[in-house]
Order: sequence, then C-alpha cells, then structure tokens
Amino acid sequence: MSGAPIIGNGQLLLSLALLVLPGAVSALLGLGLLRSLLWGALRTFLQLSLIGYVLGFLFTLESPLVVVAVVTAMTAIATEAAMARTPSAKPFPYLISFGSLWASTFLAGTLVLFAVIAADPWYSPRVAIPIFGMILGNAMTGISLALERLFSSVREGCDSVEALLALGATPWESVRDRVRQAIGAGMTPTIHSLMVVGLVSLPGMMTGQILGGADPLQAVRYQIVVMYMISAAVAVGCLLLTLSGYRRLFTDDGALKAHLRESARP
Repeated sequence: MSGAPIIGNGQLLLSLALLVLPGAVSALLGLGLLRSLLWGALRTFLQLSLIGYVLGFLFTLESPLVVVAVVTAMTAIATEAAMARTPSAKPFPYLISFGSLWASTFLAGTLVLFAVIAADPWYSPRVAIPIFGMILGNAMTGISLALERLFSSVREGCDSVEALLALGATPWESVRDRVRQAIGAGMTPTIHSLMVVGLVSLPGMMTGQILGGADPLQAVRYQIVVMYMISAAVAVGCLLLTLSGYRRLFTDDGALKAHLRESARP
C-alpha cells in the first residue's frame, strides 16, 4: 500500500450520512441537540478545510519565527476554550492560564523535536506544528479540569479554608491539599488513556500513519512518544496553573475572596 485511500468530494459528502444517527437520537429523545449538532458539523467542515489550506502554505515556510507565532496563536485560542469550559473559575487571570499552557507545550514539544525525533531542522512546520497541536489539545483539557476542581473544591470547603486561616495558616497551607487534588484531576484522564491505549483505542496519529502505509511498529513508536509527551505537558501545565493561580483565591491580606464564600452559601 503506497498511501491512504483518497477521499473525493463525493465521498466527503456521503460521510454526512454518519450524522443521521446522532441527529435521530437527539430528535427522538427530545434532547434539543440537533441544532448544535448541525452547527458543529458545519464548523468542523469550515474550520478543517480552512486549516488545510493554511497548513499547506505554512509548510512551505522554514522559519522558527513562523512556528513560534503559529503555536502562540493556537495557545491563545486553546486558553480561551479552556476558560470557557470553567465558568465557575471566573474571574481568573487569562495570562496565568495562557502562560501555563504555552510553557508546558513548548517544554514538552521542543524536548521531543530536539532529542527524541531529532527533526532537521527542529522548526520544520510540517513536523513541529502537528506535534505542538497534539500537545495543546490535551493540555487544554487538563488545565481546564484542574482549574475547575480547584475553584469548586475551595467553594465547597470554604468554611474549612477560613477556619485554617483563622488558626494562623497561610493561604498556601489552607489550600495545599485542594491544589494537589486539582493537579490530580487534571492529570487523571491522561493517565487513564495511558492504561488503555492500543487495547481499547488506536490513537489518531498511529492510525493515520498506518493508513498512509507506514510500518505498524514504527507508527507505534511514534504514538508511544506522543503519549509520553502529552503526559508531560499536562502534568507541567496543571502544576504551573495551580501553583501560579491559587493565590488568586485570596485577597492581598490573605483572606478568602468574598465571591467564593458567597457562591458557596445556599
């Protein structure tokens, strides 16, 4: 097999039939998701079609500045998405979330590009952008879960937090265990993926390489690297986010912010 089967316009149009089943489930059960499903399907088509043309252009540019600029823009979008998933964490500084996601993505991505894959050059857009994109998609989910758990845990236990503060504990001492729980919550889905990958699911990168005619064992090695790299990025991102952001739960004089207490009251 020399490459993946080509999907023509007619075949792409035929794939719309796959949306009939979820649409029927929504309509029959009155879930009210049909409009969202259709809108999501349209956005998927438009966004992926657009990115296909954009990537085709970017892959012709061999510049590290291009890679950094593109990944930074992707990080900004991912941060907005992560913050939108955690309305209970508002207000929370956007720059802390952005910085945590950007730093963890570049740390894991550059390590893989330099030391593991040893791409030549490391900033080749064809290699670097997909690598960073895979990291961002997963790290975004991790930090949003960590952020949600941190705020919900403090709200639910605000009386306990304030009691510790009244006894002389520092802000860090009063929420230390809750920060640990938040980091664990952000990392858990990735760890679960490590447990079942290859047994329950064949990940996208591995499947794409196999469809493209790559040796399955080589595709597996790439996927192993990807899973480890994602795990590292999620862990670092959750750690940076919570350690940089927990202080935002408190006022300058070390008291729990009023809106956290008020939202916890019945």
